[in-house]
Amino acid sequence: MKSLKLISSAIAMLVCFVTMAQERTITGIVSDETKQPIPGVTIYNQTSKANALTNFDGQYSIQAKTGDMLVFSFIGYKKQSQKVENSNIINIKLLPDNQTLSEVVVMGYGTSNAEYEDRSYARAERKKEKRDKSLAPKGKMAMQVQSNAIYSPSPSIAIRGTASVSSKNEPLYIVDGVPATSNQIAKINPNDIDNVSVLKDQAATSIYGTKGSNGVVVVSTKNELYKNLSEKELDKKLNIMPIPTEPTQEDYDSFVENAFESPKTAPLSTFSIDVDNASYTNIRRFLNNGQQVPKDAVRVEEMVNFFKYTYPQPKNEHPFSINTEVSDSPWNSNNKILKIGLQGKNIPTEDLPASNLVFLIDVSGSMEDMNKLPLLKQSLKILVNELRPKDKVAIVVYAGAAGMVLAPTSGDDKKTIINALDNLQAGGSTAGGAGIELAYKIATENFIKNGNNRVILATDGDFNVGSSSNSDMEKLIEEKRKTGVFLTCLGYGMGNYKDSKMEILADKGNGNYAYIDNIQEANRFLGKEFKGSMFAIAKDVKIQIEFNPKQVQAYRLIGYENRKLRPEDFKNDAIDAGELGSNHTVTALYEIIPVGVKSDFLNVQPDDLKYTKTETTSSNYTNELATIKFRYKKPDGEKSIEMVQVIENKSVILEKASDDMKFSSAVAWFGLKLRDSKLIADKSSKEIIKLAKQGNSNDGEGYKAEFIRLVEGAKQFN
Repeated sequence: MKSLKLISSAIAMLVCFVTMAQERTITGIVSDETKQPIPGVTIYNQTSKANALTNFDGQYSIQAKTGDMLVFSFIGYKKQSQKVENSNIINIKLLPDNQTLSEVVVMGYGTSNAEYEDRSYARAERKKEKRDKSLAPKGKMAMQVQSNAIYSPSPSIAIRGTASVSSKNEPLYIVDGVPATSNQIAKINPNDIDNVSVLKDQAATSIYGTKGSNGVVVVSTKNELYKNLSEKELDKKLNIMPIPTEPTQEDYDSFVENAFESPKTAPLSTFSIDVDNASYTNIRRFLNNGQQVPKDAVRVEEMVNFFKYTYPQPKNEHPFSINTEVSDSPWNSNNKILKIGLQGKNIPTEDLPASNLVFLIDVSGSMEDMNKLPLLKQSLKILVNELRPKDKVAIVVYAGAAGMVLAPTSGDDKKTIINALDNLQAGGSTAGGAGIELAYKIATENFIKNGNNRVILATDGDFNVGSSSNSDMEKLIEEKRKTGVFLTCLGYGMGNYKDSKMEILADKGNGNYAYIDNIQEANRFLGKEFKGSMFAIAKDVKIQIEFNPKQVQAYRLIGYENRKLRPEDFKNDAIDAGELGSNHTVTALYEIIPVGVKSDFLNVQPDDLKYTKTETTSSNYTNELATIKFRYKKPDGEKSIEMVQVIENKSVILEKASDDMKFSSAVAWFGLKLRDSKLIADKSSKEIIKLAKQGNSNDGEGYKAEFIRLVEGAKQFN
């Protein structure tokens, strides 16, 4: 018996040694202290001498055995060693090296490799002398300067570790305290440069706001040659000829904001829910680039609905809970704000139905920029990583013509799907209509009953061949929604971005719409919020509210201008409305002028009507502010289900309101300010920031804090 035990132990030890000696694939993600992926990190196996690099998403793959030591290194971060044990997944968080700043690569001419000591940048910041000098980076900065024999018109400087992805991912340049362009930087004589400092992360954004989100390069010249010069004066001194600016080709549908209405003449307010948030990320792109936001790019409801609020889960048979709150208006002190919040049921991932997805990808020539097709491919890889074996994906592309590049493939075969994405290249015109036809055809042929059938359109919206007009697209997509296939629109790029077409497609096609301005937004919408973005739990969700004229003198719906419906549309099941995803929240705000309040925003009331009279409510309803009704269909249903709830006439002062009320009101306030609304009395950015900070809670991902920084950075447009 003893010998048998010894033999068993020997066999177990032998198996253990064999296992340890076997090489296997180790994968993982390398991120920084803010949980952002770091591309270009070197992973070195000290035992086998093998090495690998992280990709755009911070992902890596390397061969190693149990007991091997992996070393992770990247300029500007401390090296980290990790021993390979039992797990095949090793995720690493690198910490910044306080002694070293990120590598700065300068493409220019007339200089060679050099190392500059990082000095005080106070001289370059004299215009901002009240700023806190303690934020200056310490230590030395290694600069790699690559020179070319042929003069390059503008340098390309990349500061590693920046969070956003833009067409150039360029830092902000400051020369002798003056903002400069890359073209101006290229014209400066290197012999005139006294010192160069580089700021990143908090050191950059705390001084320069969102303009410094890609890092800041601060250049000081000998004798401060360019101090106090305007951009035109700087161009003149550097002998730079002015370049005519091309008019923007971006397209936004114009609309007029909702006015106040009387419940005596307009007793019902009816609209479709909207879970889209493309307007917010598009606005964020403009503000991060230091650009004025086009008025018609601002859809207030999409700004409000970008953020998640703490509404309770539904406790009955309905797929969402209803939550209301009334408080003082922050921008018109005599008015009230009514907040209506819906919380979609959170369905566990394992219980979600199988997905039949068709990626419809624009590969036309307009998609060549880095923030278009390259970002698009990386975005869809995030979605692919969420797929299960029972899910399937097909890929259709369109340019001069449309075609299928990947037949329906199991979500378990991620390598095949990702390889198909990697092989996509941009070129040609844009046959958007033909692409949509083919994508819906494939989705319909592979339709999963009671499943999640969806076309995911990824494009800059610049359809210019075939069915291209907005009316043609609207008719096409309305016809296709009858197939039972849902639609998700992902917008990319700038310059020729067609927001109007993307919004029409999403509104008319049982769809939702997101604008992907960087890889972090792709991670949010396609990764963290995958269930809400891709799995509908209710469709054609409509809201109708009847205000009590005993309490409400006038009301107006804030935003949702493109989602308003006629009162008779509420019970008409043929009328399309928005969809609600798993764990989605929807928020709508009304501004109310109470009875007895004098207001400059009210129109002159009409005389009493002779033939038609609207009776006021009886005294039995004096404690009611309004009655609210909801209608929705199940994802595969055709008949609406109705819910009714009474809103009590109970209001709190703003200081006592919930954090959700404060923050959503601050976001709406900022949107109204960007639209230059004539219906808000107070347009103070300081007060908007104050209210947003008061309501900033449950912000694990930092989106609310980012909003506050955006408002602070937008003060320049006041």
